[in-house]
Amino acid sequence: MRAVGITRFGGPEVLEIVERPVPEPGDGEVRIRVCAATVNPTDTVLRSGRHGPPDGLEPPYVPGMELAGRIDLAPPGSRFRAGDRVMAIVSPRTPRGGAQAELVVVASDSVAAVPDGIGLAAAATLPMNGLTARLALDLLGLVPGETLAVTGAAGAVGGYTIQLGKVAGLRVIADALPKDSELVRGLGADVVVPRGPEVASAIRLATGDGADALVDAAVMGPSVLPAIRDGGQLAAVRPFRGETERSVKVVPIWVEDYLHAGDKLADLALLAAAGRLALRVNRTLPAERAAEAHRLLEAGGVRGRLVLEF
Repeated sequence: MRAVGITRFGGPEVLEIVERPVPEPGDGEVRIRVCAATVNPTDTVLRSGRHGPPDGLEPPYVPGMELAGRIDLAPPGSRFRAGDRVMAIVSPRTPRGGAQAELVVVASDSVAAVPDGIGLAAAATLPMNGLTARLALDLLGLVPGETLAVTGAAGAVGGYTIQLGKVAGLRVIADALPKDSELVRGLGADVVVPRGPEVASAIRLATGDGADALVDAAVMGPSVLPAIRDGGQLAAVRPFRGETERSVKVVPIWVEDYLHAGDKLADLALLAAAGRLALRVNRTLPAERAAEAHRLLEAGGVRGRLVLEF
């Protein structure tokens, strides 16, 4: 079968289509014929070798953490049947590799049905980024009426966080560049502040004493701490570098903790079907143009996800 492969670390040019053995599902697993897989920053990190090779694995490495397609093979007794439209989250740092392949085997509890009315390219944008936002809010444990701030609000994680925050009854303050202000308001932000080095001051001004919690999807780190009230929380989607202050709790968000949260993914899918989560596709490209997708993503300013189709 075909897959996007990383045979050596480097720039987008190292990506190529490789042939891989057809994977066979074991107990509690299903095989999905992939129609769409997104390209995320985690894929560019894997390709660049910034974190080194996946432990114990040899190239080619197959990137991708989220996909949508149809069930190709499911064992007897599975809740899925061949032909079912599904989405799934998967780790690329395993022997079978990631989502960007024609056929992918995953644990059945990493899979959720795609509701009618949602296309597979759009569905592929939900698992990783949606579950990242879901995990952040689950760990923060805010209650209705509390204030949530979001940096990187126009991006995938930021956008889902805004919308899930509103579903939870929170007051949401989010940042945006001028060109993205209407987008972020449309996602449900109650207050939009300018994105940039003064964002923490702007959030604090909008809240008085600071937000109860902040999801740092822009990975700004310690510079956003002043936006948070004393004793509040900061959800860090990447490792937090530096020291906290004023008893602000730093909460690390590792989406791998929800690799088997198919029930939560199913809930997100229902919210999307109800129009409460916007699934944003920037562009679809054939898998053979994965390098182009990486170049576009790394150039910045992409709103919505780049999706590879098989």
